[in-house]
Amino acid sequence: MDNLTAERFIHDLQQHQNEADIEKMQKFFKGSDENTKCLGLNMRTVFEIAKQFMNMSLPEIERLLESDYYEVRMGAVSIMDFQAKSKKISEDHRQALYELYLRRHDRINNWDFVDRSAPSVIGMYLLDKPKDKLYELAHSSNIWERRTAIVSTYSFIKNGSTEDTFAIAEILINDHEELINKAVGSFIREAGKKAEEKLRSFLDKHARTMPRITLRYAIEKLDKNTREYYLNLKNN
Repeated sequence: MDNLTAERFIHDLQQHQNEADIEKMQKFFKGSDENTKCLGLNMRTVFEIAKQFMNMSLPEIERLLESDYYEVRMGAVSIMDFQAKSKKISEDHRQALYELYLRRHDRINNWDFVDRSAPSVIGMYLLDKPKDKLYELAHSSNIWERRTAIVSTYSFIKNGSTEDTFAIAEILINDHEELINKAVGSFIREAGKKAEEKLRSFLDKHARTMPRITLRYAIEKLDKNTREYYLNLKNN
C-alpha cells in the first residue's frame, strides 16, 4: 500500500509514453479544459497500470484527478471503477468513492471519464437507494453531470430495472449537446434489450421530435422493419 502513490502511478505511466501518439490521443478529449495535455499512451496500458494500483487510497486518487494529463485522470477513474467493482468493497468505501466522484466532477470532465466510472461508482452505489441525485444531475448546466445522470443507469439496466433510464432520458431528450444525445440513445437502446415495449412506447412519443442521432442510436438493435418505421416517423 505504501507504494501506491499518485507520484508512482504517474512515473509508471511515463515509462510507456510515446510522443508520436499524443495527437492521436488528443482526439478523445472533448472537454472544455484548455489545460488538458496528453502523454501519448494507449488505453490498454493505462488500464493495466491502473489495475496494479487498484488499492490506492482515495486521497492519492484525488491527486491523480488534479493532473492536467488526460491519461492520468483516466487512470484515476479506472482505479475508482476497479475499486467499486471489487467484491470485497465495504459500504463505507463505496460511499466514499461516490462522494469523491461527485465532489470532483470538475475533473471528471470528458465523455470517457464518465463512461468508464459512472455505472460502477455512481450507479452501483445507488442500486438500493433513492435516485434523486441522478435527477438533480440531469438538470445540471454541466454537460458531464448530465452525462453521468444517464450513463449511471446502466447499472440499473444490468440489474433488470429500466424505469430510471427512461425517466432521465425524458429530461435529456432534447439536450443541445451531441454527447448527451448519443448517450441517451445508447442507454435507452440498452434498456430496450430488457424492456422492448417500454422502448417502443418511448419512441412512439418522441421519435418525431428527438435528435436524429439519438433516434439512430436507440433503434440500432431493433429489427429492420421497426427501424424503418421510426425513421419514417422522423422524416414525416
